[in-house]
Amino acid sequence: MKKRVGLLYGGKSAEHEVSLTTATAVTKAIDFDKYEIIPIYITLEGEWCRGPQLTKPAESIEDLIFKKETSKPNHIIEFILDQNQEQAKFDVIFPLLHGTNGEDGTVQGLLEVLNLPYVGNGVLASSAGMDKVVMKQLFGVAGLKQVPFVHFIRHEWENNHEAILDRCENELKYPMFVKPANLGSSVGISKASNREELENSIQLALKYDRKIVVEEGIEAREIEMAVLGNNDPKVSVPGEIKPTTEFYDYDSKYKDGSTTLIIPAEVSPEVEENMREMAIAAFKILDCSGLVRADFFVKDQEIYINEVNTMPGFTPVSMYPLLWQNTGGSYTELIDTLIELAISRHEEKQQLQYKKD
Repeated sequence: MKKRVGLLYGGKSAEHEVSLTTATAVTKAIDFDKYEIIPIYITLEGEWCRGPQLTKPAESIEDLIFKKETSKPNHIIEFILDQNQEQAKFDVIFPLLHGTNGEDGTVQGLLEVLNLPYVGNGVLASSAGMDKVVMKQLFGVAGLKQVPFVHFIRHEWENNHEAILDRCENELKYPMFVKPANLGSSVGISKASNREELENSIQLALKYDRKIVVEEGIEAREIEMAVLGNNDPKVSVPGEIKPTTEFYDYDSKYKDGSTTLIIPAEVSPEVEENMREMAIAAFKILDCSGLVRADFFVKDQEIYINEVNTMPGFTPVSMYPLLWQNTGGSYTELIDTLIELAISRHEEKQQLQYKKD
């Protein structure tokens, strides 16, 4: 019998378009002989809309965009909760949401409350992995080497922005990278080489988040590894990013195709093994499950962990699927594995009891 998969995408996020691109790609790779695919689209306004069951891959993004007034039933939560309807019973939800209101633990919390199996990381890993400040603090506890950074919130900036600028210049060296703490896909990130650029970069980042992280730039290779699994995670071969722009920004990732991806990356066996150990350590300290992409800076033999992404880019040309393809496993097989991992994790949770003996 086919498994019923709810494909969840879109979202109230600056990465809405990225999510749609990912969902379109997944429909082209998922095995329709194994799964019944129900598209669930979240609009930019946060409304949940269900489309009709897919019987073939989506030809374009437009095929996966639905309006609330045309979706049935009127609200997806009603659809999920009404377990009297045979067609409402999902075997697994596959969230393909990037950024806030989707990758940050909010949707994961909803699915936990509804006791539904879902692909990917849980509430804790999603929320901690989304917040770059919390993530870096946890990495520090684990003893993982990182580049120096400063963080602050909007309130601190508005009350004494000169002190913030002084702190950045006293604790970090130019160039610096300014990032919203809770976004991905390089949205709102910019590079600053002097105080004026630093101030402008902070103002830009504050458009997207109330919490900002400023990192010291480093001349190093950007290398990523994919982690897959639950309790016993496996790590892929390394892949190197070589952008033609100053850094790996949004356009480089999704629009102009100017970035070169080298898989496998040419690194020494010692560096590869150290990155593998750091990737697993990061996966475990955040209590991750399903999938994670671990990003590193490598300078000679020195390795710095930059971040992990708990819902990495997932199109066929994204780094995560390509890393597994070069490690051994097609895009379609990767989707199968992630669904199996989701169901397995859910079954493990069902062993817990909630009544005191």
